[in-house]
Amino acid sequence: MIEVVAELSRGPVFLAGEALECVVTVTNPLPPTATSASSEALAWASAQIHCQFHASESRVALPPPDSSQPDVQPESQTVFLPHRGERGQCILSTPPKILFCDLRLDPGESKSYSYSEVLPIEGPPSFRGQSVKYVYKLTIGCQRVNSPITLLRVPLRVLVLTGLQDVRFPQDEAVAPSSPFLEEDEGGKKDSWLAELAGERLMAATSCRSLHLYNISDHRGKVGTFGIFKSVYRLGEDVVGTLNLGEGTVACLQFSVSLQTEECVQPEYQRRRGAGGAPSVSHVTHARHQESCLHTTRTSFSLPIPLSSTPGFCTAIVSLKWRLHFEFVTSREPGLVLLPPMEQPEPVTWTGPEQVPVDTFSWDLPIKVLPTSPTLASYAAPGPSTSTITI
Repeated sequence: MIEVVAELSRGPVFLAGEALECVVTVTNPLPPTATSASSEALAWASAQIHCQFHASESRVALPPPDSSQPDVQPESQTVFLPHRGERGQCILSTPPKILFCDLRLDPGESKSYSYSEVLPIEGPPSFRGQSVKYVYKLTIGCQRVNSPITLLRVPLRVLVLTGLQDVRFPQDEAVAPSSPFLEEDEGGKKDSWLAELAGERLMAATSCRSLHLYNISDHRGKVGTFGIFKSVYRLGEDVVGTLNLGEGTVACLQFSVSLQTEECVQPEYQRRRGAGGAPSVSHVTHARHQESCLHTTRTSFSLPIPLSSTPGFCTAIVSLKWRLHFEFVTSREPGLVLLPPMEQPEPVTWTGPEQVPVDTFSWDLPIKVLPTSPTLASYAAPGPSTSTITI
């Protein structure tokens, strides 16, 4: 019996373009007092990162595959197939790397191996939606002699910042300075530079503040004015907005605002509703604020963007967008006043009306949500960074 443990040193969340580092420890758990005949051996071990794609058959109409490859691996084969037994199809993978060959461990002996690989920039982000799913995993395959391959899978979460594909790595050392006391290869320099560049772009895109005002009106007149200080956010930030109802000519009785994502299948992959397919557009609410505001002049709200959610993205099959969805309840009566008279010659009992005729309408305001620091996402929404298997 051999125990294999894979541990991600920094956590399970990464930004595309970063280097994933994993320590694989192989141990013979038998006590050292066991006889030498209890030594265990492994023929080889290899590691690879891959992305699995799965689409809902009721929402997405995918073209038939050109060729079908068997997903079942006979025990006699020694081919490393990381996606064996996984749902969907493998749309992205890194070259496999061999960790060791012909390893023999005495009772109580343990050996560790380091695996490092840069996550591809051109891949989609990790996403589990109503129509499609993109799932990243690090798969480690181990095999005994004359035995089937055993797979150890470590789930990953990958965040993608668009625009880094077109950036060239600077060749001038003056542009990209490095410490002379640190030994770093060219690949490490590029990975570090891309991570710093991504952080700078995120900070520059989400730090700009400028008040944007929107007049909210229905068919009878102005309801109020909505103000927001920026339209680009990062995961973990709060969407803060203000609502001024004092300038409106139509009385607003109640309003609600929801922070939503809109998942939309691209037109060429939409399954027709007549064929029994589900809607090609689905909405998910991540935060909501509701308030009764009949005699409110000014109010505000704050909606947090969950760190566990997926930033906006677009692929050939599906797109994900963020928006603020407003719903207003307004009175049909012009100049509605539901307050008791201020001055009365003698005390009287006042009651408000039991029924008020109302109208409702909605409004959507698109916003943009970008990734955040992978370290912050790992701390706030921790996931399993260690996986174990016994062979």
